[in-house]
Amino acid sequence: MTTMFISDLHLDKDRPKVIKYFIDLLGNLESDIESLYILGDFVEYWVGDDDPGDGLREVFSSIKKKSNDVPVYFMQGNRDFMISEKFCNHHGMKFLKDPTVIELHGKKILLMHGDTLCIDDIEYQKFRAMVRSASWQNEMLKKSLEERINLAKMLRAKSLSETDTKDEVIMDVNNDEVINQLKKHDVDMIIHGHTHRPNIHKIISGDKEYKRIVLGDWYDKSFVLKISDSKIIIDKNNLS
Repeated sequence: MTTMFISDLHLDKDRPKVIKYFIDLLGNLESDIESLYILGDFVEYWVGDDDPGDGLREVFSSIKKKSNDVPVYFMQGNRDFMISEKFCNHHGMKFLKDPTVIELHGKKILLMHGDTLCIDDIEYQKFRAMVRSASWQNEMLKKSLEERINLAKMLRAKSLSETDTKDEVIMDVNNDEVINQLKKHDVDMIIHGHTHRPNIHKIISGDKEYKRIVLGDWYDKSFVLKISDSKIIIDKNNLS
């Protein structure tokens, strides 16, 4: 049996081809797929359980339908951290905390969105701590839906602007933090997204070898990781 992992689809009504591709993928999963893990930034932004999800209703209805046969797990990312456990339950998804440890084929795997590994980006980590706090989210939810959507769009634009000016190294993971998390959770492997730098890294620390698998984003290509008892497969397909 095979487990599938995806992240950073950034689904948005302005990218209908990507939405259709995901819905088609979900509707035609191979028979050996036993579970699907979505590790954050599934949608471009989300402002609360009352988000209208413009262009995304078929996405969530497709997930709910598929979850009758295949468990679908969801972890929040930095774009969709307002998707709640209640929302997940309603749409057939099992809510995962970041980080979460699972076991597959005798290996312990740490699942993360990946942004907490980027500790050199100090300003981002401060922002993350603020918006993940209960007090900030409670105040956010007191605003009207229109205000929240406008704020989300403003923050998205700000994020894109800052990304253009930040050093590439700062926005990537800190290698010492990667090793810290591997040892803290006593795992063999980390799987994460966020950085949009897909790769399979081998890490040697002491007398042990670890893996860090970075999932790719879904802008130019789809990126699907499949793990079975015998191999690791990465499927990529053009989205243009």
